[in-house]
Amino acid sequence: MAKEQKSNKQQQSAPNNPNNPKEPRKWGRLISTLLYAAGIALLVAWFFGGDKAADAKKEISYTKFIAYVESNMVEKVVVYDDNTAKATIRPMHYAIVFGDQEVGEAAKGNIKTQVPSAEEVSKFMDSVNAERKEKGIAAVDVSFEKSKDYWYLILVNILPILFFVFIFIWMSRGIGGAGGIGSIFGVGKAQAQVFDKDKQPTVTFKDVAGLEGAKQEVEEIVSFLKNPDKYTALGGKIPKGALLVGPPGTGKTLLAKAVAGEAGVPFMSMSGSDFVEMFVGVGASRVRDLFRQAKEKAPCIIFIDEIDAVGRARGKNVLTGGNDERESTLNQLLTEMDGFGTNSGVIILAATNRADVLDSALLRAGRFDRQIHVELPDLQERKEIFGVHLRNIKLSKEVDVDFLAKQTPGFSGADIANVCNEAALIAARHDKKLVDKQDFMDAVDRIIGGLERKTKIMTQEEKRSVAYHEAGHATISWLLQYANPLVKVTIVPRGVALGAAWYLPEERQLTTKEHILDELCSLLGGRAAEQLFLDHTSTGALNDLERATKQSYAMVAYYGMSDKLKDVSFYDSTGRYEYGFTKPYSESTAETIDKETEAIIAQQMKRAKQILTEHAEQHHQLAEMLVEREVITHEDVERILGPRQWKSRGDEIIAANTKAAETDKPKKRTPRKKPQTTESTDKPQVTESTEKPQTTESTEKTEQA
Repeated sequence: MAKEQKSNKQQQSAPNNPNNPKEPRKWGRLISTLLYAAGIALLVAWFFGGDKAADAKKEISYTKFIAYVESNMVEKVVVYDDNTAKATIRPMHYAIVFGDQEVGEAAKGNIKTQVPSAEEVSKFMDSVNAERKEKGIAAVDVSFEKSKDYWYLILVNILPILFFVFIFIWMSRGIGGAGGIGSIFGVGKAQAQVFDKDKQPTVTFKDVAGLEGAKQEVEEIVSFLKNPDKYTALGGKIPKGALLVGPPGTGKTLLAKAVAGEAGVPFMSMSGSDFVEMFVGVGASRVRDLFRQAKEKAPCIIFIDEIDAVGRARGKNVLTGGNDERESTLNQLLTEMDGFGTNSGVIILAATNRADVLDSALLRAGRFDRQIHVELPDLQERKEIFGVHLRNIKLSKEVDVDFLAKQTPGFSGADIANVCNEAALIAARHDKKLVDKQDFMDAVDRIIGGLERKTKIMTQEEKRSVAYHEAGHATISWLLQYANPLVKVTIVPRGVALGAAWYLPEERQLTTKEHILDELCSLLGGRAAEQLFLDHTSTGALNDLERATKQSYAMVAYYGMSDKLKDVSFYDSTGRYEYGFTKPYSESTAETIDKETEAIIAQQMKRAKQILTEHAEQHHQLAEMLVEREVITHEDVERILGPRQWKSRGDEIIAANTKAAETDKPKKRTPRKKPQTTESTDKPQVTESTEKPQTTESTEKTEQA
């Protein structure tokens, strides 16, 4: 039995096994190409072997040709108009001309030569024949013919025909591949990847950790396909479509792969960009072909990834006319999803992280009946995701999944997978047999702030400026009630940043005005420290100022948190500007927004300077410690500034981890950050950075938390 299983596995993995669906048909195509080339070569050889080219076995000089004729060794001469001549040697003289070489019957004893001209040969042969006539010797048979240049005939008449026949067969067989020359004839065909019973993806719902709400909804679709009578008996109808919406890296495509692995029905996968082509009308043709194939395989699931590539709202660029092809593709998609025809048994799944730009007709019930929101994982879901990605990693006993989940607030599933992989690479780089806790912390720091560049040369003045800047962030965040708990501050360059501060924010769904103001004050602490203690400003605060300005603007224009524009929001969550204007306020209101934004920033800058002035001695100690040690932790700040007055969940996590930390190296707590707050559920900023003095770009990776 074991031998039979082994032979079956060998048979399935054999390179030319026709039952193996994964084996490409490259061998058959290669053989076909070689046969075509061999056929053309045989034709050329056959033509080349005809007439004068084939039956002339030996080429001699014109002097020898004259000598052979005068010696009566030649019985026949044929002169061509291309200044070549063919002479037939008398059989009795074969040995003299060809030596010991045997001359076959096909050769007929022929020789060839280049002659000066046909006229000169004619005069020479006339004189020879006249002399022979006087002596009573048989004259040499002389004839003049046109040259038969078969190479010219082949090149001009036959080879082009053969070439186009070969190209036609090549393209029709698809030798060029799906994206090459062979695809020209199938340009209107949908290049969908089809999964069926014989070819199923290996991802199942067991591989999708977290996302319990989203999994429940898609599992219901799979259940309907497997057992439709259970639902139709009560009068229910199968949903026609489901749209997966969520930030990048949260697992939308992974969820669709799991549906393909669990459904047990044909699953057709395409990307939104696959419909787009340089030829007008191709997108609509591919949509029709995709749904035609799906109807033939019904019940069937169609998955369109990144549907915003073709599903953007229509009418945005009416004047340019540059989106006609995309709009025709979208119109065809709308018609196929729920038009006059019927698509019974075909379910459409789609994924996007830009649902706000999709056309409203695409989102209506009957096309996408459900919008499944795939959000960033919470603490429990991060634990489950770590459990999936740590399966194949050799872990040290000290690694605690709960600890890792608490250190990664705001991380998506893709981020967590990257952390696990990076930790394994770091452990291998240090020749470790197991991946330990510190490797994961280094991996988180690597992903957030970039690679440590300890060899980066900084002047003492720059180093001191960065230290005072980062100490300003640390001091103010420690002394404010709603600021995020500090984990670590460093002036070791990472990526393009010269310094950074790590915080562990408390996971919350609502952000109050007090939270944002404390966050702004902490952001401006670095610039305030430079102005107070160094009496200068640098470009290192660029990232802080950018984030502070965006948050202040969001408070005034979006959240209605200013004194002069209370309870007014100019934020359009749909992004469609349904009333035909992009700026729904007057110029005077715009000036008010600018003034209110400036007032908020000025107020928090004044507040930051006041706090730093009151705690100037402690700030100076932190800065000098940073200059000396380059890295200070939560414990160092607590020794200098005293225990933090306000305790949050983040403080409790840091305190608990501190007790379990290794004595030789402090543990690192790294949160995520976001570029700006635009919704009430967004988390505040969680990281700080100091940039190079000459740079003008953001110095740290930012993401929504």
